[in-house]
Amino acid sequence: MRRLWASLGCVVWLGAVPCAGLAQSPELLKSSIVTLDQEQLFSGTRYGRALQAAFEQQTAALVAENRKIDAALEAEERDLTDRRATMAPEEFRPLADAFDVKANGLRSAQEAKSRDLSRLREQQRQDFFNTIGPIIGDYMVARGAVAVLDKAGVIVSLGSIDITKEVIAQIDARLGDGPAAEQP
Repeated sequence: MRRLWASLGCVVWLGAVPCAGLAQSPELLKSSIVTLDQEQLFSGTRYGRALQAAFEQQTAALVAENRKIDAALEAEERDLTDRRATMAPEEFRPLADAFDVKANGLRSAQEAKSRDLSRLREQQRQDFFNTIGPIIGDYMVARGAVAVLDKAGVIVSLGSIDITKEVIAQIDARLGDGPAAEQP
């Protein structure tokens, strides 16, 4: 809390001091520290949107597959329930046990697919940020900055140090829909 008040005090103090550099347009203001919004970077680039669209397509396919499996299991369970009235308990029990094993196996397999899809998404996000790292570094150097901070971790800053939009344009220009899109 003490750091926050000290930071805010510095901002207020700096606001009271006239600076020739602040008369410049925000786009020209140089700063040794710049910020960017990682979520906006991911969702704002063609590459990030392509990854998100693929993930949503895979998720929709898995949801459709789950619904199909659930419908088949419900139909099989209804059939088994209807047959129970005409069967002796010793004949019915193995069928019911086999159905339970089958249903639990299918549900476990679908849960594993869901976990794998989540892991794949996280890996793709990690690959995205690893791939764009050099682009961010190039832009940072061109901007004359020595550090890039995630905007979410900054309490107070001038908007002119946010390079998110410029970096998105650089990523789109250099990567388009992503490295996979360039492969035949």
